[in-house]
Amino acid sequence: MRHLAITALTGACLTLVHAQDSTKDFAVKADQFVGAYVQQNKFIGSVLVARDGKPIFRKGYGLANQEWGVPNTADTKFRLGSITKQFTATCIMQLVEAGKLKLDDPVSKFYSDSPSAWGKITIHHLLTHTSGIPSYTELPGFFQKEAMTDRTPEEIIKLTQDKPLEFEPGEKFKYDNTGYIILGYVIEKVSGEKYAGYLQKHIFEPLGMRDTGYDMARDIIPHRASGYNYTGAKWINAPYLAMSLPYAAGSLYSTVDDLLIWDQALYASKPLTAASLRKMFTPNKSNYGYGWFMSEDGKMIGHNGGINGFSTVINRYPADKLTVIVLANMNTGAVGQIATGLEGLLHGEKVEPPQSSPNK
Repeated sequence: MRHLAITALTGACLTLVHAQDSTKDFAVKADQFVGAYVQQNKFIGSVLVARDGKPIFRKGYGLANQEWGVPNTADTKFRLGSITKQFTATCIMQLVEAGKLKLDDPVSKFYSDSPSAWGKITIHHLLTHTSGIPSYTELPGFFQKEAMTDRTPEEIIKLTQDKPLEFEPGEKFKYDNTGYIILGYVIEKVSGEKYAGYLQKHIFEPLGMRDTGYDMARDIIPHRASGYNYTGAKWINAPYLAMSLPYAAGSLYSTVDDLLIWDQALYASKPLTAASLRKMFTPNKSNYGYGWFMSEDGKMIGHNGGINGFSTVINRYPADKLTVIVLANMNTGAVGQIATGLEGLLHGEKVEPPQSSPNK
């Protein structure tokens, strides 16, 4: 018995050492892979890869503030862009659980100025980008003309509420930021709380997400990154954006560590019941659930985000308990490539670094 126990213990130790070596090997390869993007000015930001909720790669790259030479770290706060939508969808589902609204409720029940054309549009349609309402961010010249002007949620909704629907509700999928602005309005109307305050009280504080919140330019937010563009020749500051405009469609900031807390809370059914989470992760048209995209094979649940000076992605692989988070303080298409590449490296795939041409 003693011999068997020693043998078992030895085997366990060897397994642990092998796992540690494997993790170390992955970290080296991951650093080289991400570093290639950094060297070509295609990425600056923070990266985290976790298995079973434990980080196996976690590192910052480039500068959070180029004028002061402040480096990005795993603690740096980034604007999330459309990753915000999964939090908005969670708020809606919490209110559904509380019996304060239903997914098949018409939008007109909460927004009294709804035009007659919106008569068939429901909360479900807004969550799944199948309402047909035109997106305010696609208005001609919107970012050139309107990006510096603060607006209330009602004022944002009115930008497109009198325009014709692009299709019958439920007929097609078309990504629609206006729909999520309306959802933010509904959250405030039903809960009696401001959108930012509701998130803080019902999601961030209960989960211990101390480095996540609504990003407003006037607020002092320690460790907040500045956003940049790379022109192919030099770095420039990203254009200013009034942060009342993205609102419930893209206004939040966070860190890679806080997003890992969020990821693990979803596994534990903390912000929502298991039944609500199944509903959220059920693919509809274009494999979109409620604030999340699903891969064709069903193995990945994720979402990316883009907002002036920032590009982001969170990809979850539930079967492998794997999480990949990439947050950049620059406008770049590389975040998705990096996330996919890191997942491939972890599974032993041959992953090619980016071409050596500079970012355009």
